[in-house]
Amino acid sequence: SPVHPNNFPPNHVKPDNSFPFTSSIFTSITMGFTDFLSDAGLTLLNNWVQTRSYIAGYSATQADVACFKALKEAPDAKKFPHAARWYKHIATFEDEFASLSGDASKPYTVYGPEASEVTLNPAKAPAAADDDDDVDLFGSDEEDDAEAERVREERLAEYRKKKEAKPKTIAKSVVTLDVKPWDDETDMVGLESSVRGIEKDGLVWGASKLIPVGFGIKKLQINLVVEDEKISLDELQEEIQEFEDYVQSTDIAAMQKL
Repeated sequence: SPVHPNNFPPNHVKPDNSFPFTSSIFTSITMGFTDFLSDAGLTLLNNWVQTRSYIAGYSATQADVACFKALKEAPDAKKFPHAARWYKHIATFEDEFASLSGDASKPYTVYGPEASEVTLNPAKAPAAADDDDDVDLFGSDEEDDAEAERVREERLAEYRKKKEAKPKTIAKSVVTLDVKPWDDETDMVGLESSVRGIEKDGLVWGASKLIPVGFGIKKLQINLVVEDEKISLDELQEEIQEFEDYVQSTDIAAMQKL
């Protein structure tokens, strides 16, 4: 059969090779994070946390937990420095994951950029025209990094400020203390008055009663509430036992954390 001069059938349209398109170069439009296994997915994450300390908001949330758990390992710090920095920071919250705010049932794919375009094979992307080599439309990488660092530090400072402003949980204990006199002639009113005369920050005296122990002797049993960080029970007992005219010894009868 006759052959077309260009080796194409007569009715076949010859492909136009003049368009500079390489099939290995293409872009992907995404809604949120897609995967953290490919370089493209990790690039999305790296770009997202470049100017952020957290995936969403100004403190660690379930958004960070979901993305952290979706990663099989820490991102390569050389290829994805911002993602690696974020991963290392969120790892410090691992013991608190369950208590962080947010919806733990949401997958990591609902977070991230609402829409983004990423070149999946940037190494083969067309080179820019020589005429544009000296035109800087977006500023230098150094300027971008400095601005990103400034924004990150501002957000970290704001987070620390909010965290410090939260009321700290104060650990307290309820203690029942037995104070034993020397004998049945000890002035128990004076003994109790001396004990209650001890005043300290973090110490609150409560109800008391006299309990018979035999041979006409009664011991003072007194309740107190202490802040664990401020009051040492050993030191308190030593101080009570310094009332040598009244006190023979002291014992902790009961103690319970509030």
